[in-house]
Amino acid sequence: MAALPDLELPDHPRLVQNITYFARALRTAGLPIGPGRVIDAIRAVQEAGFTARADFFWALHACFVSRPEEHAVFAQLFRLYWRDPQYLEQMMSLLSPMVRGVQQERAAQAAERRAAEALLDGHDRDLPVPEHADDEVEIEIDAARTMSSQERLRTLDFEQMSTAEMAAAKRMLARLRLPVPPILSRRTQRLPGRLPDWPGTMRAAMRRGGEVTDFATKRRRLRYPNLVVICDISGSMSQYSRAILHFLHAVANREGQGWAQVQAFTFGTRLTNITRHLRTRDVDAALSAAGAEAQDWEGGTRIAACLHDFNRDWSRRVMGQGAVVLLVTDGLDRDSDADLGHEMERLRLASRQLIWLNPLLRWDGFAPKARGIMQMLPRCSSLHAGHNIASLEGLAAALSRPDDTGQKARFMAMLG
Repeated sequence: MAALPDLELPDHPRLVQNITYFARALRTAGLPIGPGRVIDAIRAVQEAGFTARADFFWALHACFVSRPEEHAVFAQLFRLYWRDPQYLEQMMSLLSPMVRGVQQERAAQAAERRAAEALLDGHDRDLPVPEHADDEVEIEIDAARTMSSQERLRTLDFEQMSTAEMAAAKRMLARLRLPVPPILSRRTQRLPGRLPDWPGTMRAAMRRGGEVTDFATKRRRLRYPNLVVICDISGSMSQYSRAILHFLHAVANREGQGWAQVQAFTFGTRLTNITRHLRTRDVDAALSAAGAEAQDWEGGTRIAACLHDFNRDWSRRVMGQGAVVLLVTDGLDRDSDADLGHEMERLRLASRQLIWLNPLLRWDGFAPKARGIMQMLPRCSSLHAGHNIASLEGLAAALSRPDDTGQKARFMAMLG
């Protein structure tokens, strides 16, 4: 990247003070940053210089970012603080979307609201007073604000949640249940039932000298399936995957939901088994360990190759006795050489139900035009959205009604 003349710093462009304030905003947004990292960042910038934006960005990134999931917040804070001289007004506009300010009305980008709240921590968020008292401020009433906070969180997109909203959403996700109805096994047990037990009848008769005095009966055993979750953690799915894995941790560690076992896998450019991490009782420690093991977090997407690895290495181990598979991905495969349709068919044949959660269904104009989506859609049992708490609550209904295909029929009609 060619060197730029100078960066547009905020007011009072004193480098050390600005880096310190930037680090404090990152800490407010959730990054574990202490004084040592701030000193290292200042020294790194002094050594690397800051005439090129890329050099300045990556020097700070190397000092402040230690986990893949922290990249999105860092990138938004860097863009808003260091590149926009009117960043404070931009932040005011983000946090007060019903007032028309400097920024045009639009949906916040990934991690943007969390970055806004971090930058404005401690600032007065009141609207500026007009120069003339008679000037009117045009205000649009947001009817959504009249809803209860929990009802609003149920329908709010995970990608658009602020830090406080995401924390509240995680508490709601921890209380959700995903019970599964039992399955009638072909095996039977010697308990009173409606099936005749001829061997049992004959054994009882032999104990009485061959006289049949009663007919023994039996009934079929009840068993519970495994839940296998295969979750996409690529860049476009990162925020949704974290919320769904938080929900999955609650399912795996709560008694009485019926699942025989809960198996979890993540994939981006490679497949990673994170089942053992989800057995940790503390959810933060569990997800931190899972994120550390999955080195491809927020990377590219190779759905077909990762499903091939699962079908080859793990299917026989975890898919026995009619497992229910929950596939969480947007279906945007970057690997054009692999046969995604074939791998999806193998996965469907090995499972009792193959439920596809696709956050892209949140868009009213979504259509199955991508090659990967066109190959996956006919081979899933049902298709559901997975972008908010309400959509995850609907999973229980999909599990209790195997004939419920969700939105699959509507999109199959689009394919012709």
